[in-house]
Amino acid sequence: MLVSAKEMLDKAKAGHYAVGQFNINNLEWTKAVLVTAQECNSPVILGVSEGAGKYMTGYKTVVGMVNGMMEELNITVPVALHLDHGSFEGCMKCIEAGFSSIMYDGSHSPIEENVANTKKLVEICKEKGMSLEAEVGSIGGEEDGVVGAGECADPEECKRIADLGVDMLAAGIGNIHGKYPANWKGLSFETLDAVQKLTGSMPLVLHGGTGIPEDMIKKAIDLGVAKINVNTECQLSFAEATRKYIEEGKDLQGKGFDPRKLLAPGTEAIKATVKEKMELFGSVNQA
Repeated sequence: MLVSAKEMLDKAKAGHYAVGQFNINNLEWTKAVLVTAQECNSPVILGVSEGAGKYMTGYKTVVGMVNGMMEELNITVPVALHLDHGSFEGCMKCIEAGFSSIMYDGSHSPIEENVANTKKLVEICKEKGMSLEAEVGSIGGEEDGVVGAGECADPEECKRIADLGVDMLAAGIGNIHGKYPANWKGLSFETLDAVQKLTGSMPLVLHGGTGIPEDMIKKAIDLGVAKINVNTECQLSFAEATRKYIEEGKDLQGKGFDPRKLLAPGTEAIKATVKEKMELFGSVNQA
């Protein structure tokens, strides 16, 4: 049964570890993440962007797939199904579809609009027992066509949003989606520390987890980050394993063209990536 992310993140913040959000794009992605979470005895958050939701034909399809898979695979660790970087309209659709958690990304809107929409969603989520993530300061890179420069959030604006009663807060601290460029300046721990001091026990969220050095990840967790998002790294490992399988001509051997065989190496690669991240984040055996 899907759960709100609130309890797992409150526990992670208190225990100084982080829960991974791993974005899903299809059946293979979902199965790989769920199986690995169960094997690692780790709580997990399945992230779904609006683009991925559309690709999988809609949010109700995603909810049905995840619920069915959890039952068939006998998944007992805590699992939250979470909308990633949602518009207000996307959030409402996911609430209706049966998600257990949503993220409203109002970071590209004026702060007053961000506050107003977040406030409305707080009331709905409290009523339905769902968790809500908000964002201040856009994350760099591109996510579903939305481009951010990776500016740092204003800690005072973070406090305004946190005080509305959200369950977790994503604050821009120089992090970006996708691969980090060679001239990346690194995370702004000064900003993160300031946000942490103003938001207290609020679990903080680090987007763009792919490519951030391990020491930075660990320092971010020490400064209050309890949720770390990973997507690009799973895509890269899946692509690399699939490419190797095809370039070695294994798809031409026997029934290697069978999609169950063709997609298997990539799926195993995702599992390895997820396990590596769970170990780094400290969530293994925290279910």
